[in-house]
Amino acid sequence: MPKIKTLSKRKQKQPEGWDEIEPTLTEFEQKMRDAENESTAGKRKVESTWSVIRVHHQRSRYIFDLYHKRKAISRKLYKYCIDNGYGDGNLIAKWKKQGFEKLCCLQCIQPRDTNYGTACICRVPKANLEEGRTVECVHCGCRGCASTD
Repeated sequence: MPKIKTLSKRKQKQPEGWDEIEPTLTEFEQKMRDAENESTAGKRKVESTWSVIRVHHQRSRYIFDLYHKRKAISRKLYKYCIDNGYGDGNLIAKWKKQGFEKLCCLQCIQPRDTNYGTACICRVPKANLEEGRTVECVHCGCRGCASTD
């Protein structure tokens, strides 16, 4: 996850409407710090980053929903959030494409990260899996992000 850039580094003026979303983004920033400082004792190696990825997804989804779904923020404010690391522009770009509306993370669609050169197991629709089988992504802990579920 990219580090959030502060005003002192960028010397940018915050766009109009920033005051409305700043408390929520600050709350996400605090959740991210808590997730980063969380103890990994008793967890598998792959589970140690799941909480960080989950908060990253929530923060990006919040910005996506504000701009694309609810039309509550301006384009200028949306670009400011993406450029300063408050949201993942690549993940948001995938959410706009058909079939990727519920995508959990970019690692799940990269075939080079899997043994057989396919997408992650969480991308398989639940109707195509065996009944009673619980699926959990190795990359992010997702339990199913196929758009048909």
